[in-house]
Amino acid sequence: MALRPDEFYDHAVAVADSERRLPLARMTGWEISPFEPDGLRVAPLRPPVLPEPARHGEDPSDCNACRDRDEGIWFNDHWRLVRIPGVGVPLVLMLYPRDHYDMADLPDELAAELGLLSTRIVRHMQALPHISRAHVYRIGDGGAHLHVWFFARPEGQAQLYGSWLVVWDDLLPEYPADVAEADAEIVADALVACHGGYRSPTSKPAA
Repeated sequence: MALRPDEFYDHAVAVADSERRLPLARMTGWEISPFEPDGLRVAPLRPPVLPEPARHGEDPSDCNACRDRDEGIWFNDHWRLVRIPGVGVPLVLMLYPRDHYDMADLPDELAAELGLLSTRIVRHMQALPHISRAHVYRIGDGGAHLHVWFFARPEGQAQLYGSWLVVWDDLLPEYPADVAEADAEIVADALVACHGGYRSPTSKPAA
C-alpha cells in the first residue's frame, strides 16, 4: 500500500533543508539539462492539500475537450488529433477521444485503438524530414478528459534528448507555424491512408 499523504510528505522533507528545499535532482547534472546547477534552487516542498482540487472537465458539461470534439487535423468516430500551436519544438500533436473518457475508464475497444493509433502517429512523425524521435506523454493532472501528447525532437539536437524535452520546448523560441502546419498535415494524411478516418468532420464519408 502506498504511503499516506502525510507519510509521503514526512518521508520527503526528512532529507530537505530547514526551508523544506530538497537537494537538486541528479538530472540537473546531466549534459542534456537546460539548467546549470550553480545557483539553481529547488522550490520548498509544500504540505499535501486534501482533497485535491478538481481537474478541468470533471463535469463533462463543462469540458473544453468535449466542446471542441469537432476541431482538429484528423478524425474518426472515436478520436481526434490536434496540432498544438505556439511551441518551440518542430511539432506537438495531441490525441483526444471524442467522447468523455479518461485513460482508466476507456472501453477496451478504444484502449486497443489508442495503442495502434499512438504507434502510427509516432511512426509518421518520425518519418518527417529532420525529425529524429517522437516522444509520447500522458499526464492528466490538469484535465479529466484523456489527452496524449506527441512531441517531435529535432534532428541533431542531442541536448534535447529524453525527459528534458518538454522543458526545452518551453524555453525555445516559437517554431515557424507554417512549417509545423505543413508537417501536421502530412501526418494527418498518412493517418487517413493507413488508419482510415477523415481530415474534418464535414469530410466524413457517407455511411
